[in-house]
Amino acid sequence: MARYLILRLDGPMQSWGTHTFEDYRPSNAFPTRSALVGLLGACLGIARGDAERISALAASIEISVRADRKAQRPEESESSDKSAIRERDYHTVLDARKVDGSTNRHPIQSHREYLFDASFTVAIGARPDTAFDLDRIAAALRRPLFTPVLGRRSCPLAHPLVTDGVIEAADALAALDGSPPTGGPIYTEQRLAHGRTIPIRDVPHDPRRRQFANRLVYLHRQEGEA
Repeated sequence: MARYLILRLDGPMQSWGTHTFEDYRPSNAFPTRSALVGLLGACLGIARGDAERISALAASIEISVRADRKAQRPEESESSDKSAIRERDYHTVLDARKVDGSTNRHPIQSHREYLFDASFTVAIGARPDTAFDLDRIAAALRRPLFTPVLGRRSCPLAHPLVTDGVIEAADALAALDGSPPTGGPIYTEQRLAHGRTIPIRDVPHDPRRRQFANRLVYLHRQEGEA
C-alpha cells in the first residue's frame, strides 16, 4: 500500500493559470502542478525566488486531482449544485511581460478568469528518497508559514486544506475514490492503460522567470461517467 496526503480545495473563487501572458489569463479547469507546488511551498515557508527548494519540492511529489464541481461559463451553467461558474474580470497592468521576456513600458488591458464555487480533492503522493515527505508537508499545511491561496491572492480558502490527512491506498485513484464526494473526473500523473491524455504546460522549469515545461495528464472517468 502507498501513502497519500488528501487535500480539499474549496473556496468562493479559484484561478489556476496556465502558461500565458498578461493580456488574457484564463484559468485551467483543474489545479495546475505549478500552482499546487506553489501552494505547498507557501505553507512550508519557501520563498518564491528560492528556485532550488521549489525544484526539490516539485521533484518530491506526484499529484492527482478530482473535480468535485465542474466549472462552466455563465451561458452553460445549469441549476445543479455540482456546477461552478467561470467569470472574467478586467485589469490594467503596468510593466507586463512580453513574449520575449522583456518588460512592456506601456500599460496594457488584461482579462483574468476565475472559477466560482469550484471544488477539488487532491491526492499528493511522495516519490522515494526525496527532500520533502508527506508528514512534513501535512504538518506545514496544518500550520502554514505563508498564507495559502487558491491560485491567486484574491482567492482565499473556505476551510482548512487538510481534513483526512495521510491515508493508505493501492494507488492515487483508489485514494481519491475512498475520499468523498466521489464520482468526479480525475486528472492524474499516474500512467493509465486506458483513457484520454491531456498535454499541459505547467511544470515549473525556472520559477524566477516563470518558465514552464510540458507534462501529460491522464483523465480517469470523464464527466458523467459512474
